Amino acid sequence: MSSTTTNRSDASTSGALRRRSTETKAAFKTTEFIAYVVITVAVLIASVVVDGNGNGDNGSGGDYFRADRAWFFVVLLTIGYLVSRGLAKSGSREHNDA
Repeated sequence: MSSTTTNRSDASTSGALRRRSTETKAAFKTTEFIAYVVITVAVLIASVVVDGNGNGDNGSGGDYFRADRAWFFVVLLTIGYLVSRGLAKSGSREHNDA
């Protein structure tokens, strides 16, 4: 028997060894995802709670924190979250040779 055997899970169809690499954690397990969800919910709740009747009235008597502004902030938060995940994944490769 030969002492240099190749594990089948490590070999590709051509017989060469694959290079394994570690990845970042799943997105839902990260603190940035938890912060994103909490802040998004807080922005949407604030847009419902804050109105023009004593809670920061801007003089017009209308809605002070309108839904379109709240959704704009949610879009900005989403863009920031996507950029942070991209940066986290861009430098996360550590190669583990067999």
